[in-house]
Amino acid sequence: MDISLLITGYAAQHSHRGWPRQRMLHECLRAAIRSGTLAAGTRLSASRALAEELGLARNTVLYAYEQLASEGFVTTDRRGTVVASVAAERKPSPSPRALAQAGLSQRARGLRPLPGPADRMGAFVPGVPALDHFPLTLWRRMLERAWRSLTVAQLNYGDPAGEPLLREAIADHLRAARGVVCDAGQVFITDGTQSSLDLCLRALADAGDTIWIESPGYGGALAGARGAGLNVAGIEVDDDGIAPTPDDWLLRPPRLIYTTPSHQYPVGSVLSLRRRLALIEAARGAGALIIEDDYDSEFRHDGAPLSAMQGLAPDAPVVYLGTFSKTMFPSLRIAFVVVPPALEAAFALMRAQSHASGRVAEQLALAEFLRSGQFALHVRRMRRLYRQRRDALVASLERHMGSVATVHGGSAGMHLALRFRDESMDDVAVSAHALEHGIVVNALSRHDMYDAPGASGWRGLMLGYAQVPAERMDDLVKRLAAIVHLAAFAANRSR
Repeated sequence: MDISLLITGYAAQHSHRGWPRQRMLHECLRAAIRSGTLAAGTRLSASRALAEELGLARNTVLYAYEQLASEGFVTTDRRGTVVASVAAERKPSPSPRALAQAGLSQRARGLRPLPGPADRMGAFVPGVPALDHFPLTLWRRMLERAWRSLTVAQLNYGDPAGEPLLREAIADHLRAARGVVCDAGQVFITDGTQSSLDLCLRALADAGDTIWIESPGYGGALAGARGAGLNVAGIEVDDDGIAPTPDDWLLRPPRLIYTTPSHQYPVGSVLSLRRRLALIEAARGAGALIIEDDYDSEFRHDGAPLSAMQGLAPDAPVVYLGTFSKTMFPSLRIAFVVVPPALEAAFALMRAQSHASGRVAEQLALAEFLRSGQFALHVRRMRRLYRQRRDALVASLERHMGSVATVHGGSAGMHLALRFRDESMDDVAVSAHALEHGIVVNALSRHDMYDAPGASGWRGLMLGYAQVPAERMDDLVKRLAAIVHLAAFAANRSR
């Protein structure tokens, strides 16, 4: 941070106040600390050096520093003056009119806030694996080998579709583990599921086209669809997954259908084989494409895993999405799209014109992780761990909340849903109350694709269990149960 530039700019903006130099310097530094421009831990320039740089007497700078210290904005030690940790000023949320005047588009102004806090650790945060069980030492060795193997040419921009070795390894893995019919040319590496979605929505639909999204469903799909200017039609979900009606096909035919068949997000339903085949044939007849998001299908706890929809029928109209955020760790930021052969050339051209690929070493290390069998070994270990944690959670939920809620979607993945028996209960309020007690549970109604939360009829909570040790589960569920029972009592009294 160039403090002299900061001070010069502040002084120019406030010159009309006629403040003496001492106060001007003090006010500038205080405002910068309160706004967060000078972050906690920032070491300020020595008083003598800053005085010389600004053409001020040293006593002027010392006065400003002493005032800040007396107010608690800075601390001093033998090495100098350091910005203290203070609460930054909270800026009010801008009004819709202010957002419009700032040049924000209608699409951006219409985005919903994401459920859950920014801190993605703890109970029962969904979507984050047991990071303390990842073989980090092994991964570091593979990264080191990848870096040592890099040539000078590989320091340049990489293949926009992704490193060929990784694409081949992913194709081999998908054929064996998920029944996906593909070769490496159909696989395109992205920076995450949201990146995959944005690519598909731009490539496969025009503004004004209709996309079906499960309701309740994944908010990222809704955000991507609105950002692409698509018309969103929420399709209700039941205990067996997405359930379009004949009227849906007749009155709002889709161009795209976004679905999470292996473990519906957030309810957790598994789409039956009969429904999968029916959806493929209906989509083929309507000229629609299915976007199959297979985000955590590796973790199947009950029964044999179902093959991906993409491989169930010859030339199925399915674009398949996968990610390593759930099986490995989120900050890896590597996901992939598998497109039908007819779209391969178009996707390659689109990636070449819009994406400069990088992170070659990480992609090569991941290719080795897959090829060496270490990925499959890690997934098997995590599957056992998550099954234990799932079992502990389900037992605790049934013991402490069986009278007011039912468990859904525990047969796969890293989260399950707790559906309230009384649909008048306010799951958003329960979620907020739980957060005050350090428990993160997303409200199911927040995932509705309709404008009115809860319109789909799903009221309840989404609980991620991957990070929670089995021995802690009962105590956490007891604390959550007290909040849920209180909400159930209040809902019953209001009738």
